[in-house]
Amino acid sequence: MKLIIDCMGGDHAPHEMLAGVVSAYKDRAADCEFLLVGNESRIKAVAEERGYDLTPFEIRHTEAVITMDDDAMVWRSEKKDASMTVALRALADGEGDAVVSCTNTGALFAGATMIARRAKGVHRAAIGTVLPFDPPVLLLDSGANVVVQPEFLLQFAVMGTAYMKALYGIEKPRVGLLNNGTEEHKGTDLTKQAYAQLAACPHIHFIGNVEAGSLPHGSCDVVVTDGFTGNITLKAFEGMGKLFSHKLKGVFQSGLGGVLAYLMVKGKIKQLRKGFDASEIGGSPILGLRKPVIKAHGSSKEKAFRNAIYQARALVSSGALDEMQAGMEAATATPKSCEGGEHHAT
Repeated sequence: MKLIIDCMGGDHAPHEMLAGVVSAYKDRAADCEFLLVGNESRIKAVAEERGYDLTPFEIRHTEAVITMDDDAMVWRSEKKDASMTVALRALADGEGDAVVSCTNTGALFAGATMIARRAKGVHRAAIGTVLPFDPPVLLLDSGANVVVQPEFLLQFAVMGTAYMKALYGIEKPRVGLLNNGTEEHKGTDLTKQAYAQLAACPHIHFIGNVEAGSLPHGSCDVVVTDGFTGNITLKAFEGMGKLFSHKLKGVFQSGLGGVLAYLMVKGKIKQLRKGFDASEIGGSPILGLRKPVIKAHGSSKEKAFRNAIYQARALVSSGALDEMQAGMEAATATPKSCEGGEHHAT
């Protein structure tokens, strides 16, 4: 397996990206080959500064870097040779099995869709984010497609089902449609039409509408929605996690009693914080492509980027893409059963 790493995307490039690669290679990704894409002199300078041995890695030099402020289509014009663009071209040309990048989300999504290309039959690729609940919940789309059609949400459900089955071992993932109520008649025209298609499709285990507040409590394994709503939901959960951590810290800093209480439950608190830590997941896969592309957070440091690499490795070896393709073909082969009409949530 060969992983292609965009070393220049993100707020802490290339230092933290390289740290993540070296750490991953020494541990769970020791069986992988790596193609590092980025400014060679900067990569080597970081390696010398930190004492990294670059011998096991192939480096492909690039000058340009796509920043967070760049337009989503900048890779087609003045930044055709940016590290992200070169990495995606290498993936499309069969030089590797997956790409990991911290770069601009819009640019990476557009580039991945048009360079690495969508899988056969996929109308829209989607960004899938695993929410670190117990059990975990896959949210898609979490930011790529602001406007969707009902059939897009059906495909998201098929892709999400295959992902959670292959990577998390859930035999029959429960799919929920994010809505403002659990009743079938609730929501917009979009959600009502999507409900009909999801409920009529025999290739997923659709449980009906779910509310955002129920997601941390195990209401479903996959939740589908448009990218606008999904991104707001994701950011709301991230914000609440940070607020909870801040408030908890304040409680334990309030005098000697708080400090003593903290010492008694220190291990439990660390375990709780780990459950809210997005760096434990590492990144979000762009599902619906011919090959895996992992979008790591722009502010990723060593731990988060290392886990994004592990995620890429797991996605390649899991067979999830084959599962997705088979599920998509099965759903497409029986379009009448997925168009609505008489239906019920299972």
